Amino acid sequence: MQTSKIKEVVAFLESWAPRGYQESYDNSGLLTGDDEAAVRGILVSLDCTEAVVQEAVQRGCNMIVSHHPVIFKGLKALTGSTYVERTVIAAIKNDVALYAIHTNLDNIRTGVNQRIASQLGLQSARILSPGKDKLMKLVTFVPAGDLEKVRKALHDAGAGQIGNYENCSFEIAGTGQFRPNEKADPHIGKSGKTKKVEEVRIEVILPTHRERAVMNALKQAHPYEEVAYYLSRLENENQDVGSGMIGELQKPMEPTAFLSRLKEVMQTAVVRHTTVSKAAISRVALCGGSGSFLLGEAIRHGAQAFVSSDFKYHDFFDAEGRIVICDIGHYESEQFTKVLLQEVLSEKFTTFASHFSKTVTNPISYF
Repeated sequence: MQTSKIKEVVAFLESWAPRGYQESYDNSGLLTGDDEAAVRGILVSLDCTEAVVQEAVQRGCNMIVSHHPVIFKGLKALTGSTYVERTVIAAIKNDVALYAIHTNLDNIRTGVNQRIASQLGLQSARILSPGKDKLMKLVTFVPAGDLEKVRKALHDAGAGQIGNYENCSFEIAGTGQFRPNEKADPHIGKSGKTKKVEEVRIEVILPTHRERAVMNALKQAHPYEEVAYYLSRLENENQDVGSGMIGELQKPMEPTAFLSRLKEVMQTAVVRHTTVSKAAISRVALCGGSGSFLLGEAIRHGAQAFVSSDFKYHDFFDAEGRIVICDIGHYESEQFTKVLLQEVLSEKFTTFASHFSKTVTNPISYF
């Protein structure tokens, strides 16, 4: 049976949650390990600690996929003086590769927040704050006879997807003119002579992280020696990428009933919340991890409740009676990410086992 390499796992995860979608402060990706090594098993965890590395060794796993990157602020020494340094040392000593899939997984439609929305039973869930500067437009000019070949290459490379629609493009027929000089090797025409060609202007939208792949595909599929094109960044919102989610409950719920249900399905010991009113809750916004920065967006979109974590004392005042802030804890809000990762990996790879970590990494306890 053919074995899978670490680099194949990395490539798969990053085709699902591209690293280009991580926040600027983040450190997702392969943190330690030889990407050419064969995968014997993967341990999935929310955090990576010394205990998680030891569990991986005991269970015969040589790769850990965690949501939070253990190397976050950078390392200047490896002396074992902090838990981060000890974790990295243990991983290297035991040939365990460490991979983190953090804010890039937060920012995709099918990632962390979608799993929370599913836990809460939300309908019509969508990105709460769609990302900007994540799209580009490519315009190029192709001889009419080569149009379909070039268009297919662009689509296969990841261009032309808009929301739930694939293979999108726009085209206009026209006449192209050029004169090759004596150094040119033209596909059409002759050096020194002006040539007019029936061409098609084709336009496609692409995500920024696919720029290199799409441009390579264009240059390989296009028949011209010199390809004419325009490539520009767009301010359009990408509805498939961004922060948080918002959706509708199947039935409106009284606030206290919603809080009880939230505590149960999110398996949290405590829900810190603002004062509740008598108004029913039907629309819920959410964000895994630290989501207080999205409070204004949740209010603007008409949510009656906002589920997230890490709200500071003064953040609760900002609700001003317009929304119920529900702080369920950082670990609690993201704990089902392990389930998501294990499902995705198990479906894709069958030559090795992927396991949930049994180590509880939540650093917070409640008395």
